[in-house]
Amino acid sequence: MSTASRQQGGFVEQGFREMSVALAARGVSKSFGGLKAVQDFTLELPTGSLRGLIGPNGAGKTTVFNLLTGVYQPDVGVVELGGQSILGLRPSKIASLGMARTFQNIRLFGELSVLDNVKLACHVRAEQSMLGAILRTAFSRNEEAAIEAKARRLLQLFDLDDRRDEAGRNLPYGDQRRLEIARALATNPKVLLLDEPAAGMNPQEKLALRALIRRVRDEFGVTILLIEHDMGLVMDICEHITVLDHGAVISRGTPQQVQEDPKVIEAYLGVAEESEKQ
Repeated sequence: MSTASRQQGGFVEQGFREMSVALAARGVSKSFGGLKAVQDFTLELPTGSLRGLIGPNGAGKTTVFNLLTGVYQPDVGVVELGGQSILGLRPSKIASLGMARTFQNIRLFGELSVLDNVKLACHVRAEQSMLGAILRTAFSRNEEAAIEAKARRLLQLFDLDDRRDEAGRNLPYGDQRRLEIARALATNPKVLLLDEPAAGMNPQEKLALRALIRRVRDEFGVTILLIEHDMGLVMDICEHITVLDHGAVISRGTPQQVQEDPKVIEAYLGVAEESEKQ
């Protein structure tokens, strides 16, 4: 029997519960000059889900990520994290509330060590004051030790601990991608947005990435939204997919439903199926 529940006649009946929503965007639109980059975008991510956002180049996918994370503010619409509006908040504040992201173009601190890249992200959740850090109080020292231990655990999970003292810029490309995901997880996110995590990876690295993304979702209990051009990866790991074209949602559903949708085929190939032409 389901552990969910529903309200009925003044009491809660066991067996049904509305699925909680980790992240929601409703009616979100954004224009740059006369260009409508995103139009009436709506999305709900159930807690613990692993979903995909796909579309041809220029469809507006990264613009959506920028709207969800506060880099851009929508012209209209609502964005909620855990039921709380995050409109108007700075990206750093949104990160502290529980949303982290990676970028299509890797944005590591190249001069810092692999370990320090992750430790720096851990400080998003740090409680020590600047004065405490300067004076090296007992609380500050204990928190720094906890941060070091947490960062090392993440690096071990991502098979990067043996390279912890190397500069981030010196890592191979695939390792830099994994370090960026580890750094995002260091902020203890409730929602993780991955922008092209497989970009530049070879086939073997992509296979490892599939397993890693699933493991991150399962072990950390984080809700994941994924932008990715590698359709094999998307169709393999995502439970539900939303498809954008020219800033508008043209399809949503299971991987199979999306693959069979004539609108999606036309958006990617530029032609409709023969059955649509006749």
